[in-house]
Amino acid sequence: MAEADPNLSDAHTKMPSLKGRKAVITGGTTGIGRAIAVLLASEGVEIFTCGRDEQHLKDGLERINQVGKGDGIAVDLAEKDGLDRFFDEAGKRLGDYDIAIVNAAIPIDGITETTEDDARYGVATDFVAYIMSAHKAASAMKDKGDLIMIGSMSAHYLGAASSIYSGVKAGIQGFSEALRKELGPKGIKVGLVEPGMTGADFQLPDIPVEKQREMINADKMLRAEDIAVAVHFMLSQPRRAVVQQLAMTERIKE
Repeated sequence: MAEADPNLSDAHTKMPSLKGRKAVITGGTTGIGRAIAVLLASEGVEIFTCGRDEQHLKDGLERINQVGKGDGIAVDLAEKDGLDRFFDEAGKRLGDYDIAIVNAAIPIDGITETTEDDARYGVATDFVAYIMSAHKAASAMKDKGDLIMIGSMSAHYLGAASSIYSGVKAGIQGFSEALRKELGPKGIKVGLVEPGMTGADFQLPDIPVEKQREMINADKMLRAEDIAVAVHFMLSQPRRAVVQQLAMTERIKE
């Protein structure tokens, strides 16, 4: 019998460690953002994040610091001053960072079901803040790092009840593809994760927490941790490889 070949270089690509890296995560206090922050912190990434609610921030940071190291502030990224303050503080607290996760978003009703003020606020949060967060993160990272945006499968479904939200997410999809071509030559990798329906505060009040649990257990809804694993997959690729777009949806059942 031939001896086993100890050389496994062709069995798996080498996955770089995340330990020692530093990440800014927008909206990392609840839902998908929190799940990403906790997973990355557990892998040795230092986290700086934000949320609009002081209690959510406190709860999120408590969990992050149980598994790793993290800090953050409560701000509203829809406001220029809030976004500026978040990235200024990120630079002060982290120094140089090489991961940016642009995630903070809110639901927006269809254009005939919302007020003008709510529509403007939704676009400011879900689109303008995304672009400006990417702008600030790219400026800070300069010539190295990973910039990952959390989009939505709504960009593909384009449902009538979420006309503004779907339009915004389709815009994020196009922006991320073009940004990959702009920043790639500079040394910054850009990727987009597009989750389907995911259990989070985002679904409230339409889908109560208990109903979310039932749907997750029935494989009809994703867990926020599923999306975190997708982000981890992107970040653990060798520098030569870019996962440009990763769409994740719940399993279709009869």
